[in-house]
Amino acid sequence: MKVETIAVLTSGGDAPGMNTCVRAVVRSACAYKMKVIAVKNGLQGLIDGDFKEFGARDVAGIVHKGGTILGTARSKEFRTKRGRKKAAKNIQNAGIDALVIIGGDGSFRGGYELNKDFGIPFVGLPGTIDNDMYGTDFTIGFDTAVNTAVDAIDKIRDTAESHHRLFFVEVMGRHSGAIAVEAAIAGGAELALIPEVTTDIDALANSIVAQKKAGKKSAIIIVAEGDDAGSATEISDKVYKLIGFKGKVCVLGHIQRGGHPSARDRVLASRLGIAAVKTLKSGKSNVLVGEIKGDTALTPVTTVVRKKKKADMKKERFVRLLGT
Repeated sequence: MKVETIAVLTSGGDAPGMNTCVRAVVRSACAYKMKVIAVKNGLQGLIDGDFKEFGARDVAGIVHKGGTILGTARSKEFRTKRGRKKAAKNIQNAGIDALVIIGGDGSFRGGYELNKDFGIPFVGLPGTIDNDMYGTDFTIGFDTAVNTAVDAIDKIRDTAESHHRLFFVEVMGRHSGAIAVEAAIAGGAELALIPEVTTDIDALANSIVAQKKAGKKSAIIIVAEGDDAGSATEISDKVYKLIGFKGKVCVLGHIQRGGHPSARDRVLASRLGIAAVKTLKSGKSNVLVGEIKGDTALTPVTTVVRKKKKADMKKERFVRLLGT
């Protein structure tokens, strides 16, 4: 497969470092004398034909910016074969040889279906704060999201300790507790409640009471939004009914997606962006370009969309040990 023209797009939820990654893809492709087409608004942009040729200067000054200059959107139309057919026609008419898709699991499933139906080659780059992609140790945006959460936890702790209060802090993670666990360790929280572990409300309440009797005057419990016991507010209410001790609730929400990417995310995004272009240049496609044990790694997209990344239960146990 000879690739002379590539298209780059960002899809799904935005993640800090997406712009850094776009910059790396565009500039490395230009260095290889490849033509680069920027696609606006994710997979929907493929259907709408919202294309613009990019050169090296078009990505100047974006390495530090959060969000994505290309825009992103979830597309219901792309989930249909008719929608993908429109996208394939636009791709072919524009002379695009392959796609670089920066996004999460849903984005790669879209690329997988497009390739399966119409043979459009692509390479995926893991851009999601949840760190739940199989085929990479870390996703672009995860480190920044954790740092944002930890910064908030540090500030909440000042109030918790001053007023001797219990706080439930809700972080993002509908299907993954990665942010919750790392933020809990770094933020010195007492517990992390995550989707991968069934929450026992009675045990949680007993633990809070025991720690209070042991002399703890404040506590912070991190709750991933996808925890099986409910939201932070619901869990707080359930605990209150058992112990009569009202916990304060803070939902961090979308602030975890925004802001300047950390140095670690910028380096990861740059490294993977360059690797994606090299991968296409070498004739390989339909893979996720990730980082495993410090090295770039290629994982077939067929594997990525079928396998679920396992939670790091060792870190979850660290939280319990350190929070006693």
